[in-house]
Amino acid sequence: MKSHLAGCLALSILAAGLFAQEDGGTRAREGEMDGYLGVPQERVSLEYGGGFSMHVAAWPLLGAWPGDRFQTGLFGTWMFAQLGKDKPEEGHYSDVEGGLGWWRDTRFATPTPKFIMGGVALEFVQWANGPGAGKGRDWDKPAGKYGVAQLSPWVLWPPDGLNLAQGTSGELFGYGYLPLPLAEPKAKTAGADVPSGEQCWTLFLDTASFKGPVAFFVPFFFTEATVKERRFAGMFLDSRPADPNRALQMETQYVPAYIARDEQGIAHARIAPTRFPSDAEGRSTLVHRIRSYRRDALWDGVSAWFAGGAASDGRVDESKSVVHTMNGQGWSTWRIHAYGTPKEERLDMDWKAFARPDVLEGHTFRWKWDTQAVRIGTDGLATLPEHFVAQAEEGKSARWRVAPEGSALPPALREVSFVPPRNERPEPYETPSDGAWAKPGPSAGPFRVELGDGSVVTYSWYRFCDQPALQHADLTREERERMQARVELLHRNWTKERSYLPTATLGKLAALDPGVLVTPPKGLEAGYVPIVTRQEAK
Repeated sequence: MKSHLAGCLALSILAAGLFAQEDGGTRAREGEMDGYLGVPQERVSLEYGGGFSMHVAAWPLLGAWPGDRFQTGLFGTWMFAQLGKDKPEEGHYSDVEGGLGWWRDTRFATPTPKFIMGGVALEFVQWANGPGAGKGRDWDKPAGKYGVAQLSPWVLWPPDGLNLAQGTSGELFGYGYLPLPLAEPKAKTAGADVPSGEQCWTLFLDTASFKGPVAFFVPFFFTEATVKERRFAGMFLDSRPADPNRALQMETQYVPAYIARDEQGIAHARIAPTRFPSDAEGRSTLVHRIRSYRRDALWDGVSAWFAGGAASDGRVDESKSVVHTMNGQGWSTWRIHAYGTPKEERLDMDWKAFARPDVLEGHTFRWKWDTQAVRIGTDGLATLPEHFVAQAEEGKSARWRVAPEGSALPPALREVSFVPPRNERPEPYETPSDGAWAKPGPSAGPFRVELGDGSVVTYSWYRFCDQPALQHADLTREERERMQARVELLHRNWTKERSYLPTATLGKLAALDPGVLVTPPKGLEAGYVPIVTRQEAK
């Protein structure tokens, strides 16, 4: 074994500063695993710019929360506006991303992921993660916390993220965004001569416990920045179709790792136990049926209904959609490195040594694991190798490769812990008690409910058009009242028992935390929504 490892390329890593020099690098240095896992897809026609839906696996990537640095999404996407020849050379970033995962500002973290909406306004000047949730926690600088309006009368949205049922492990979470004609186009934005469109990009869910629309981005969220940056007027999702050729990736910013070298000077890394859902044959089903829609798959029927026509049942028309074809490929840029290592000197993980892409019928992506290296548990989870060695094979650059069978961890890596003590009580989220929150104020409440993440949520019922997000959405009272009338139609007709998005054709659906499912008080069944005003530890 020593003769094999002696051929490893460790000296270049030492030169890169991965190890402490005062002790020869034998002590454990903190580091991380980060990067992307990606799934290529065939391109589709730009006519399918009316939104998307898909089902992605939800599971506990790590067995325990490893501290505030932990941040990773599960598989998700980035939805940008179509710009074509109008696309500026730079400085126009704005999209809808988000998805399932864990974030550095998550306060009530558990191994079960949460969902955020993740809308990004121009160049990250603000972002919106859901009703009452956005960039930072300072309500004097809301920066996106008013960017999303609550639509559903049956689902609470905690500011820490939408909770899934605790114990979710491999079930499919169905979601997507389609525009609804809830708003009206405006020639001026905040008094300036720049337009705002009428598209309200709405989150739809397809889960075991709830199906239907939940919340939407107000057009002003995208257009507010154009008051100062007028050259970008008319370029965002409030008025533009979406680009259907989106990336499908899992973005990992931090999974804890430690790095040290042994007495022979060979570099070793140990990562936190990282798991994927798996069947007994070592296959992890992660993404199922990504579908893009033409705008008339939902928009036209709803628009005609709001204009006095026949009622729309809200079902998205599958005949006006396309299912994306996966080309059978998959890739990884996951790396392991100590803190402070320059980007150009960080080493990739040899992912292909134990994982290969596997596509079922062209539209369901799976990783197929090498069961000699990846441990398949009886709990339905596959645990990746934890021990890696920096090696360079002939003609190839150095990589972190799975440690050969029988090789021992350096003493410094044997006792490291990936679960820090967590003694501090998380700070509560609390909204303002004045302004739009008090005038005209709620119609019922406050009420309290306990969630599976160990938090207690306080919420009240607001008339839809009086919720704080819409009072901050650059809408007149008359414009908000017209939205109110449309939403009352939705609440009376779009019940939670029916399906809206095309559902999965395999596997089981994930469920939401029972605590986020609510029932409107008597008399407030149509036109009222629950707004969270506080989230705190039990």
